Amino acid sequence: MRCEGEACPTLDDLAADVTIAGSDTIGLGMMPLLMTGFASSMDADAEITNTAQKGQSLAKLVADGGFGDDIGTFLVSATTDADAFSSLLEGEAQVGMSSRRITKAEAKALRAAGAGNMVSTDQEHIVAIDSMVVVTHPSNPVGSLTMDQLRGIFSGQISNWSEVGGEDLPINVITREEGTASYDFFMGYLFGEEKPRFLPQGIADDDQEVSNVVYLDRNAIGYVGYAFQRGAKPVTLVNECGIAAKPDAFSAKTEEYSLNRRMYLYNRADMDKASRDLVAYAISKDADGVIGKSGFIDLGVKRRSQDSTDDRYKALIEEISAYDAGFESGVASEMLEAMSKYDRLSTTFRFRTGSSNLDERGKIDMQRLIEYLESEPEGTQVHFVGFTDSVGAFEANRRLSLGRASSVLDEVRVAAAGRLNHIQMGTSGYGEVAPSACNITDRGKSINRRVEVWISKA
Repeated sequence: MRCEGEACPTLDDLAADVTIAGSDTIGLGMMPLLMTGFASSMDADAEITNTAQKGQSLAKLVADGGFGDDIGTFLVSATTDADAFSSLLEGEAQVGMSSRRITKAEAKALRAAGAGNMVSTDQEHIVAIDSMVVVTHPSNPVGSLTMDQLRGIFSGQISNWSEVGGEDLPINVITREEGTASYDFFMGYLFGEEKPRFLPQGIADDDQEVSNVVYLDRNAIGYVGYAFQRGAKPVTLVNECGIAAKPDAFSAKTEEYSLNRRMYLYNRADMDKASRDLVAYAISKDADGVIGKSGFIDLGVKRRSQDSTDDRYKALIEEISAYDAGFESGVASEMLEAMSKYDRLSTTFRFRTGSSNLDERGKIDMQRLIEYLESEPEGTQVHFVGFTDSVGAFEANRRLSLGRASSVLDEVRVAAAGRLNHIQMGTSGYGEVAPSACNITDRGKSINRRVEVWISKA
């Protein structure tokens, strides 16, 4: 709901203590519940009012469950990712929301303006994961689409559902407006810089509208953030290598679903205590519940069995049969045998090309993993299992994957500082076996350069 009329609060009336600006995906989809959870963590109450300006809300925090003194007011302005960084640059906001990582140009401009190092762990914070989900009407029999089929649909070259295994009905394409973060992310994933000139059947203002239209139109297809699927039907994506990825929470946490994106909060180095407290809450495990309730995917550790019903288990059997009998086949068979003894945790560490250094999410995941394992029973076995992309010789890649696994294990032991002495930890490395993505793109290779965490079955 949006407030309209003379009684609505105006910008002049607000005088907020903290201003938060940027991504509408975060501002509309996550922030209302996040503010409520933040208030509850302080035994306070959050009174949230939508202003007359679209996408803008004011949260007033009152102590003692709403019966005490005012704690502060937080103005949330949900517009675009770019606004997050321009507002931080101008000093109009203390916290920026973004569904993409800051660009080098934006970070340099903010540093030059005295806002600090925007990619330091003190100023760049991953708060959640969002999967861009392709959705259709619940009655649509099409359950999966290849990348070529998606490109055909969203360029207008495929215009009937019968062309992709569905009914003889026209396809109604619903997209976001060109230039929005969701449009750029989705269309950029499909087409890169050369986006097609195609007039869709509908252009929606936000993800909620896309979901509503698709739910009501049996011929429609669109794309929404994970939090906005609602009653629409999610579609499994099949990449160029034939690897199917379902848009579920586990594949999002491992970042193996190809249309994943990280949700960020950025802050100026000179932010005040109220802003700092909000950010600290947002990245803590205490916020996991409200992040999940808002429909996004939190950074908590999730566990999944690795047995014969698992898609990867089945794919590995096919991979073994494709190898000639020899070293490669033996490594794949070794992995298959190990999978039957361990569950997999969603914690997955990744590396930059040719490097043993973890990416920006690694330290967050490491602390979450330590907290998770700390409560596991005495004698629990944990294996750090390394993988690589397919660049280089098979045997060299296996050595590299084992080295990365050992590096992660060493870092975990140091970070745990004795808290995991009751856990038996070891390493394995399987090189380029069992890829999670195609090794034909930089993104696919980066997904495959990983160390997984396996834990003995309960």
